[in-house]
Amino acid sequence: MSKRPKSRPTAARLLDGRLHLQHGPIDLVIEAFGEWHEVEAAYAQAFARFGDILSTLVSELPILRKPMGVAHPLLRGPVARRMAKAVWPHRAVYITPMAAVAGSVADEILAAMKQGCMLDKAYVNNGGDIAFHLAPGHELRAGIFVEALDGVARLTHDRPVRGIATSGWGGRSFSLGIADAVTVLAVDAATADAAVTIVANAVDAYHPEVQRKAAALLDPDSDLGALQVTVSVGDLPREVVEAALDRGAAEARRLRSEGLIEAAALSLKGIWRIEGSGALAQVEAG
Repeated sequence: MSKRPKSRPTAARLLDGRLHLQHGPIDLVIEAFGEWHEVEAAYAQAFARFGDILSTLVSELPILRKPMGVAHPLLRGPVARRMAKAVWPHRAVYITPMAAVAGSVADEILAAMKQGCMLDKAYVNNGGDIAFHLAPGHELRAGIFVEALDGVARLTHDRPVRGIATSGWGGRSFSLGIADAVTVLAVDAATADAAVTIVANAVDAYHPEVQRKAAALLDPDSDLGALQVTVSVGDLPREVVEAALDRGAAEARRLRSEGLIEAAALSLKGIWRIEGSGALAQVEAG
C-alpha cells in the first residue's frame, strides 16, 4: 500500500454481472443476489462507500504498520478500527493491523451494501479474503485453491461464519511460515484475516530447502521490517511436512478454543489438516 494514492477508484461490471471495484492495491469482486432493484442499490452503495477507503487508510499508515502493543491504537477511520480490533487478540506476538487490512475492507463494503437493502446473499472478495451475507435459507460455497480446486467451504446462514481468509507463503502477502495455503472461517472477514496470519505463520520448519529473506529487502514499505519471510520451499521430507502442519493445527485448535475461529484447513506439499469439529461438513478438503 503506497503512501499516496495516485489513481481514482473505478467501478466496472464484469461479463457475468458481478461488480469490480479497484483503487490502487485494493481489488474487489462483488456479487449480490435478490430482487434486481435491491441488488443495484447495494452495488451503488458499495461504490459510494469505496471512494475514500484507500485515502483514509493511507492517512493512518504510520500507526497501522506498527506492531500491536499493550495500548490499543487510536485510529479514526472505520476500516482502520476494524483492523486494530481484529489483530488485538493476537498482540502477544508480532502483528500489525495491516494483517487484517484485506478482510476489514471487505467487511466495510459489505456493511455498506446491506444498509437498507434486502439481499438474499452477497459477498465481497478482496483477493481471497471474503466477507459474506446470508439471509435465512440461503448458502454460499467458496472454493479452497492451492494448485487446483482442492476443497470447498459450504457457508450456511445458521452457522456463525461470515468471513473467510486464506494465506500462504506464495500468496500476495508475506508469510513467516511455509504453508502452501491456510484457510480460516470466522465470524467476519477481518477476524479471519488476522487469524489466518497467525495459523499460517505457525506452519513452519527450519530446513535447508526453506529460503527466507528480510521482508524489508523485498518491499521497503513492508510492515514486517527485518523479519525473515519465506521466499521458497523446496522438497521436504514427509516428517518435516507433518511436523510443520502439526504446529499449525495446534495453533488453529488454540484459536478455536478461544472462540476466535470456527474452522481451519491447512495444506503443505499435498498433505492436509482440518481443524473444527462440526466444520467438516463445511470444509470438505479434496
